[in-house]
Amino acid sequence: MMGRKLLFCLAAALVGAVALPAKAENLTLYCSPQIEWCNLMVEAFTKETGIEVAMTRKSSGETFAQIKAESSNPRGDVWWGGTGDPHLQAAEEGLTEEYRSPMLAELHPWATRQAEQAGYRTVGIYAGALGFGYNTELLAEKGLPAPECWEDLTREEYRDEIQVANPNSSGTSYTTLATLVQIFGEEKAFDLLKAMHANMNQYTKSGSAPIKAAARGETAIGITFMHDMVTQVVQGFPIAIVAPCEGTGYEIGSMSIIKGARNLDSAKKFYDFALRADIQSRAQEAQAYQVPSNAAAVPPKESPDLTKLKLIDYDFALYGSSDERRRLLKRWDDEVGALAN
Repeated sequence: MMGRKLLFCLAAALVGAVALPAKAENLTLYCSPQIEWCNLMVEAFTKETGIEVAMTRKSSGETFAQIKAESSNPRGDVWWGGTGDPHLQAAEEGLTEEYRSPMLAELHPWATRQAEQAGYRTVGIYAGALGFGYNTELLAEKGLPAPECWEDLTREEYRDEIQVANPNSSGTSYTTLATLVQIFGEEKAFDLLKAMHANMNQYTKSGSAPIKAAARGETAIGITFMHDMVTQVVQGFPIAIVAPCEGTGYEIGSMSIIKGARNLDSAKKFYDFALRADIQSRAQEAQAYQVPSNAAAVPPKESPDLTKLKLIDYDFALYGSSDERRRLLKRWDDEVGALAN
C-alpha cells in the first residue's frame, strides 16, 4: 500500500514538473549608439530569438558610470556600442566578463586586437573617425571661413560658434581629448582646448548632439565622429565634413558582457548575434554609418573610407586605461571645464 502511494506521489510530481511553463528568457541591454540603431538591434534580436529585451540608451561615459555604480548589484547584462576607451577601462577594473565568441575569426584585426588587449572582456563592433562638421549655409551667411585644421577652431571669428560634448559624459569627446594629446603633446593640447573654450557655446552631454545642432543651425560647427555627420548629410542638412589637416583619431566602438550578468546565456546569444555579418550589415537601416567589424559585413556606401584618412596610431591601451583616463578627465575639469563655471 505504501509503495503504491509513493508511486502515485512520484507520478503526480513528474506530471506537475512537466506541466510547469518554461522560464522566459530576458536580457537587459545598455546601449550607447543612436537610439534608432539600438531599437533596430532590440527588435531584430527579439524577433529571431524570442528573448525579451529591456533597453536603456545612454552615452558611453554615462553607461560606464552606471555600470561602475551598480557593480555590487549588477542590473545590466550587455553594454553594446559606444567608444572603446571606457569599455577598456571597465575591463581593466573587472566590471565586465571574459567571453571568446565563436564569431571572433570573422572580425577585422582591429576588432580582435581590442578583444586581446582587454583579455576578451570587450570586442570591437565598429570603427569611426573623428572630425568636425560645419553648416555651409550658416558659415556663408555669417561670412566665416571654412575650418580645415584643429588649430583653426581657436580663431577669434568662431567665437560662440562651436559645440563639443563634455568628455566626462561622452566617449566621443574623450576620444577628442585623447586625440589632441597624441597629435600635439599634452601641454599644447590643453592650450588648444583652453583657446577653443572661448569659441564654445555649449558642452553637450551626448557626443552626436553638436552635429545635430549644427544641422539645425543652432551652432556653426560641431566636433564629433564623421559617421554622425554623414547621418545629417543623408537627411538633407547642409553639413560639410572635415578631416582635420593635422590628422585625427578614431574609435573602435565596442561591446562587453557586464560582470555578474543575471541573464548570462542571453547575453552570450546577443554578443554572437551582434557580431554576425548579416546583422552588422543592417546598420544602414538605422542611418548608422560606422565601419562594421565583421569583415564580411557590407558597410553603407556613405560610410567614411578610413583608408583615405590621415589617422593617427591611436594608443587604445594607454588612453583606455583607468589611470590615464581618470587623470586626463581631471585635468580637463580643472583647466577647461572650470572655465565654464
